[in-house]
Amino acid sequence: MTSKPKKKNQARKVAEIPEATRCFVYMTPPGETEAVTVGRYDLTQTRAGVPLGQFVYGKSYLARKNAVEIDPIELRLGARKYETTLLKGVFGALRDAGPDAWGRLIIDRYHNRELDELGYLMNSADDRAGALGFGTGQAPPAPRKNFNQTLQLDQLQKIADDVLKDKKPRRVEQAEQLDRLLLINTLMGGARPKAVVEDHEGLWVAKFSRPGDRWNDARVEHAMLLLAKACGISVAESKVVPVAKRDVLLVKRFDREKARGEGYYRHRMVSALTILRADEMDPRAWSYVTLAEELRRVSSDPHKEAAQLFRRMCFNALVSNLDDHPRNHALVAKDRWKLSPAYDITPQSPIGIDRRNLAMICGTAGTYANIHNLLSRCERFLLSPEEAEAIILAMMEIVKKSWRSTARKEGVTVADCEAIAGAFVYPGFSYELQAA
Repeated sequence: MTSKPKKKNQARKVAEIPEATRCFVYMTPPGETEAVTVGRYDLTQTRAGVPLGQFVYGKSYLARKNAVEIDPIELRLGARKYETTLLKGVFGALRDAGPDAWGRLIIDRYHNRELDELGYLMNSADDRAGALGFGTGQAPPAPRKNFNQTLQLDQLQKIADDVLKDKKPRRVEQAEQLDRLLLINTLMGGARPKAVVEDHEGLWVAKFSRPGDRWNDARVEHAMLLLAKACGISVAESKVVPVAKRDVLLVKRFDREKARGEGYYRHRMVSALTILRADEMDPRAWSYVTLAEELRRVSSDPHKEAAQLFRRMCFNALVSNLDDHPRNHALVAKDRWKLSPAYDITPQSPIGIDRRNLAMICGTAGTYANIHNLLSRCERFLLSPEEAEAIILAMMEIVKKSWRSTARKEGVTVADCEAIAGAFVYPGFSYELQAA
């Protein structure tokens, strides 16, 4: 008689704690082209209903001579259980290997519904950013060998247009092509339509135009990358390809490298968002200053890396690239961790003349994109005030004198140059300097 109520209570308690949802995490080790199983990830809930993520490295992986960590701060190599309740229970390095806004849109469209966080990881493309992969099998799948070719850019642009117009593929071939658009998860480009394409040089991220673009984004972004390079910044290789009277920007994947034989080496990659242990919805922790300090912990050349980050911060202020959030900065590891080449640099104009703000904190005055604020914490970038000021003034001169000629040389029209002209070295950048 007493056993029945007890069983009901037990059943009720079990129901309150959901079963763990599990996947295996794979990674392609440095110098190899095939993935190995790195560990296991569980996404469950606490008794209070808070998402709880757990990760453990596998014993067989830890025993490998070439075992390396998934990320250099949060998931260091070791025989312990890692736990997090942040970011809906998804560790930053795993989140970075998941789909971005465009990837989630494609997955939602493909499944006709929104998925949970683990669902996005499991349904995202094999050719995701960095070296990670996910699956239900203990053994990883074979690496992907076939990619969209640059000759298919016209067709891919049309499919991307249909997705943006909320149209479903009308033919079997188009449905297959929509599958191919799923084969891209990258930190480069956010919500802009894109796909991975291959040519004889390697793999590229193809970034397509959208209806309603205010100017030719492909040519403007390409020009900004070249302008940044002229300012001493390491940038991702890029080129513009005309496709059916429209332009597509191709950005070389710096997390991939052609192998000597067949396939590609995959380099580990984590976003600055992960290094900062920050949330996409809470910008209070977004900081260049803090990122410079974290770089010093993981970089083999901290002076070089900190100075490079300082240049990027200043360049974003000089060209009004105000969407410089931590997803648009990354660390990549071929052997050791270092800043990735700069990518996704686009000006915004017209906006305020007196004051503009970056997305990330850059000095004592917060996000204020002003020369004095940029200089205010230069020592945290391992630069003296004299060194930092010399860098900024030299970059100001380059941007002032050559932004227009660089843009025109890369095919940006006169009209588009006029549309973006207000972005460069805006008056408020150096008001106080001029007044002094």
